[in-house]
Amino acid sequence: MIAIAPGVAFDLAEIQESFIRSSGPGGQNVNKVETKVQLTHRPTGIVVVCQKDRSQLGNRELAMQMLKSQLYELELRKRNEARDAVEATKMKIEWGSQIRNYVFHPYKLVKDVRTGQETSNVQAVMDGNIDDFIKSFLMESGGVQ
Repeated sequence: MIAIAPGVAFDLAEIQESFIRSSGPGGQNVNKVETKVQLTHRPTGIVVVCQKDRSQLGNRELAMQMLKSQLYELELRKRNEARDAVEATKMKIEWGSQIRNYVFHPYKLVKDVRTGQETSNVQAVMDGNIDDFIKSFLMESGGVQ
């Protein structure tokens, strides 16, 4: 296993290497030595080709760096999509998206907007006694049978 970053790694057995002769104008080295390197990551289908250096070893190292960076970007994209899916379910923090309404004067009332649960004992709710509200929310959402 080759670690790219914390939580991101891949196995060398997942990579297919191909070595090809570079084409184009050049000296005798171009037509005789297979210096062009192509790495294919089988699980994702990412293909990286490098023919920048004159040596096969240098091109292989550069191609491996490019492959690692592309796999890292792919993992970041997956994590960001998962985080965005969680963030999409959150309510906006703005007027009208409150959970409970508290009325102290002229009458006393605490009302849960989501479930409709009400109580006139405002002081008990302010002291932390919100079990009835939690129970009604769980009953409505299917969390408790």
